Amino acid sequence: MRPVVGFDLDLTLVDSADGIVATFQETARRLGKVVAPDAVRRLIGVPLEDTWSQLLGVDVATDAARLYRELYPDLGVPRTVLLPGAAEAIAAVRAHGGRAVVVSAKAEHLVHATLEYVGLAVAEVVGDRFGTAKGEALRALGAAVHVGDHPGDMIGAKAAGARAVGVTTGSHGVAALRQAGADVVLDD
Repeated sequence: MRPVVGFDLDLTLVDSADGIVATFQETARRLGKVVAPDAVRRLIGVPLEDTWSQLLGVDVATDAARLYRELYPDLGVPRTVLLPGAAEAIAAVRAHGGRAVVVSAKAEHLVHATLEYVGLAVAEVVGDRFGTAKGEALRALGAAVHVGDHPGDMIGAKAAGARAVGVTTGSHGVAALRQAGADVVLDD
């Protein structure tokens, strides 16, 4: 059986922070609101509706998330770059006979658009998953390992019975990732 290694997308394989912030700001502007870039950056990785609820309130979260998803392909995707070592990590999985998959909180069509833009091919993509729901997808894919930058990624890996590999490429440090269940934490 070929080993399966799961990867989160945002701030694990790609630096999408500038695009995410730009899209949040434009969405808020169109809704007559303002969001602080630092507040958005701290919430990258959290499901979109939850992020909007925290930033602007529950009453606008659904509409804001819908508009954000419409704007992201034009505003967010073009501001995305591969993180150093991401392509090499995917290649290493393949070189060892494994399958690299991406399981992300980002909407699946936006995961595909992002991967295509940065030129990164993986065996399978599952979107709209966070925390234990990410774990359900990882388990269904047979993932033995999951790599991510967010405590929710560590929770997902543990829920799947997979090794949890944290990377400090996002806004969460070693302590937060270990507290969430990381078996190992890497700098990149």
